Amino acid sequence: MSHYLYLVRHGEQENAEHGINDGPLSERGRAQSHLIGRRLAAVPLSESYTSPLDRAVETSAVIDQYTSGPAALESTLLFDCIPTGQDGAPSIYDGFFGGIGDEVVEAGMAQMSDAYDTFFSKSREDRHTLLVTHNFVIGEFVRRVVEAPEWRWLGLNSVNTGLTVVRVRTRKPAELLLFNDQSHLTPDLRTGVSTAVAV
Repeated sequence: MSHYLYLVRHGEQENAEHGINDGPLSERGRAQSHLIGRRLAAVPLSESYTSPLDRAVETSAVIDQYTSGPAALESTLLFDCIPTGQDGAPSIYDGFFGGIGDEVVEAGMAQMSDAYDTFFSKSREDRHTLLVTHNFVIGEFVRRVVEAPEWRWLGLNSVNTGLTVVRVRTRKPAELLLFNDQSHLTPDLRTGVSTAVAV
């Protein structure tokens, strides 16, 4: 039996380009959320969880309109965070880590360890779990599944409402089935992707 996890980055946040930490979805973010909701409508969700941040909660509420499973529950394990430190990372990332304190990294590492243990559990029957969360969290989940170096969540970027699917199996290692799929989005709704590759 398999435990399927559907990892969705929240929709685009209003005024995100101004560095605002949290806030409601933009008009484009709401459109993205409706499209991922329609895409997930046929998935027999067993459970659904969301980061407590506004942009994720609002995305989950839209998805809930389309899915038949239980309404999403908020989980602090899905908060946006810095999942690991810079050990082993190429020097090009020194500037990124320069403004991040050790306590922030330690908290993020502990959160992600607990999150992986909680959500990536094996199951004796088929289960389908939706997690609406953030770019770095999805990158870290994927990094762990493929057993990449600790810093490698950097560069595993998900567009707003991009879909990643992981299968956790009872006797075999977890496998990445889909990463950052955007086929439900029209090119104009694909954030963080050059129009040259938004096909």
